[in-house]
Amino acid sequence: MTIEMAGVWKTFGEGHTAVHALRNVDLKGPQGELAVILGPSGSGKTTLLNLVGAIDNATEGRIEVGGIDLSTLDVDGQVKYRRENVGFVFQFFNLIPTLTALENVELVADLTADNGAARAEAVLAKVGLADRMHHFPAQLSGGEQQRVAIARALVKQPPILLCDEPTGELDFETGRMILKLLQDISREQDQTVLLVTHNAAIGAMGDRVLKLRSGEIVDDSRNTSPIDAGALTW
Repeated sequence: MTIEMAGVWKTFGEGHTAVHALRNVDLKGPQGELAVILGPSGSGKTTLLNLVGAIDNATEGRIEVGGIDLSTLDVDGQVKYRRENVGFVFQFFNLIPTLTALENVELVADLTADNGAARAEAVLAKVGLADRMHHFPAQLSGGEQQRVAIARALVKQPPILLCDEPTGELDFETGRMILKLLQDISREQDQTVLLVTHNAAIGAMGDRVLKLRSGEIVDDSRNTSPIDAGALTW
């Protein structure tokens, strides 16, 4: 799905205590693009993801995703939009500890379509966990838990994948493996991926690199030859 933001502001608070998390952001992103969003803490990276994911509403401006004007959606419309269009991958895995990997993914699959168990098994196999799907989160490594979280996002077959610091809790080798998985998903399934990170080296894998500072996009560039995420180093 395409993403378009025009004159977007996100302000928290009012008057002299107001904090502008995003300032007059303009952005156009084509379907199937992997965009890496860079910036220090407090630069507005997560706020941007939350607006595209309809977790939060813009204070001013227009956001359209796949032709859907997010400002027109009520609470039920936002829920439907997220359920049908968006997969979320966070820094913290947020798995239900009393459910197996399969059950964690199946829980989401059952909310979106029939035959949830079969689809959950298929997507866990896709992320390399065919032999670990009956394990509980505590029995899985950090990288395996993040792959379960990615499978949970993918089982809906969402056109957009929003990833907020997905390697922040992982060691270098495991983090690079997760980034390679996300890059492959974008290329193979023509999914639009927004990947937030504070690690500038990760920008080399993106089709596009956005740099945020104090709520503003201060640089917007494209990589003519994105490197394979498996070759990243930092």
